Amino acid sequence: MSGVLRPDVHAGRVAVISGGGTGIGRAVALDLAAGGARVVICGRRAEPLEAVRDKIVKAGGQCLALTADIREDITSVVDAAMAEYGRVDILVNNAGGQFAAPAEQISPGGWRAVHRLAVDAAWALTREVAVRSMIPNRSGVVFFIAFSPRRGIPGMVHASAARAALENLAAGLALEWSRYGIRSVCVAPGTIATEGLQENYTDEDRRRWAQAVPLGRLGTPDDVAGLISFLASDGGAYVTGTTVVVDGGADAWGAGYPVPEVEA
Repeated sequence: MSGVLRPDVHAGRVAVISGGGTGIGRAVALDLAAGGARVVICGRRAEPLEAVRDKIVKAGGQCLALTADIREDITSVVDAAMAEYGRVDILVNNAGGQFAAPAEQISPGGWRAVHRLAVDAAWALTREVAVRSMIPNRSGVVFFIAFSPRRGIPGMVHASAARAALENLAAGLALEWSRYGIRSVCVAPGTIATEGLQENYTDEDRRRWAQAVPLGRLGTPDDVAGLISFLASDGGAYVTGTTVVVDGGADAWGAGYPVPEVEA
């Protein structure tokens, strides 16, 4: 943690983070654990999950690392969290995946694959956690991860459509579940310098994207994790049903690309 929040800010809380082994999910898990939360992380690759768990435990925290595909293993993840810690207070739906492609080249299968992970799995995990822990306990906060800019993104219409659905899901759940003391918030990061961005794109790509950010740099996973940690704390207790953008001003600027040339 950056030291902005007190070290016991999340003491007594249990957090579940999907996609918790790398990138934003990893940073969120470390930040929440540093604030005293007991953390459950899940993902498809054991090695990065175990590395995060070991780092948390070495720092004196508690972490359960589960190798799971949340498209299939929702119940087993929640079973393990409930068996280990007895409750879930914070859920971060971070798992997702997408690929860049012109809209006309996105097959029905490719479209469904992106939406199945970003939307369907996030909803299934949210419902399971809510029914088994948050609604009975009359408390909790659920996070969804969207995209910024919050508009059409060239080459990403399947993914940006899925993330727009999450924004409306967060708002609708806040309206329905506030009566149970549950908050629902969507966080929309801009272009974040994760491992995936480093591995799959060039230095020129990253330089061009940074030029489209008014603050002049790409975001870091810690930029997003710090926001989520605050919103999960008592300091964020009056924030629900909205999307909070963390993007260095990119959404205010726009997509940052020249318009495509018209083909005759």
